[in-house]
Amino acid sequence: MTTLSVPLPDGITLHARVDGPEGAPSVVFVNSVLTDLSVWDAQTDALADRYRVLRYDQRGHGASNASEGPMDFARYGADLLAVMDAAGVDRCAVVCLSMGCPTALAALAVAPDRFAAFVAVDGVMRSAPGRAAFWSERRETALRDGMEAIAAATAPRWLPGEPEDSALSIRLRAMIAGTSVKGFAAATYALSDYDQTTGIACPVLGIAGADDGAMPDAVAKQFGGLAGARTAIIPGAGHLPNFQSPKAFNDALLAFLDQNFPTTKEQT
Repeated sequence: MTTLSVPLPDGITLHARVDGPEGAPSVVFVNSVLTDLSVWDAQTDALADRYRVLRYDQRGHGASNASEGPMDFARYGADLLAVMDAAGVDRCAVVCLSMGCPTALAALAVAPDRFAAFVAVDGVMRSAPGRAAFWSERRETALRDGMEAIAAATAPRWLPGEPEDSALSIRLRAMIAGTSVKGFAAATYALSDYDQTTGIACPVLGIAGADDGAMPDAVAKQFGGLAGARTAIIPGAGHLPNFQSPKAFNDALLAFLDQNFPTTKEQT
């Protein structure tokens, strides 16, 4: 395991971690809003014996610095490419969760040749109408009441059916509460209204938790219609299927990677 501090031109430093054998094909994981790189622990455990696994905390999350003012996905996408550069990853399969999807799409639009496979998890290319009001309310709540209030409201919704006193729920609430108010507030501006629709030439897998409201249909509609794309629905999971149902998620992910990004494939 190697920990990286990635300095950016605007003075922000991003926190990243690399696991797995040197020279193996790289899989890069991009976290959602309100989570950090530890949301991918179960995937790292499953992949790091044969893949080079790169994770990082998106700006304003986990141990990465938060910037002043609103963010947009062009900047989040540039952050992802900067982390890949720092880790020496020229080409990868990218696995992106929720807000991580428009982040990865923004990076792919700039540097499509660096992405050999794309896995979208409970995230979409473009925001649904009317989301600005939701994110504005969340931002105001965080600024007024702190991140504990956001954690209390969000964790049960993201982990449907999970007891609130379970280790998993407690871990997620701590992750959300540990997000900086400034980092979360900046992200809400990017999430309010975005369209990162772009052509994706590489193989695509869309994954969604079956119990994540309208997300399974949205993922199937926005990603499943791409040429050669496939979708996987994880039973009994909500917005974080990789976190709530890691075995079923890992089975779907590894089946896709084995076919489209095998460890015998040369990394260029």
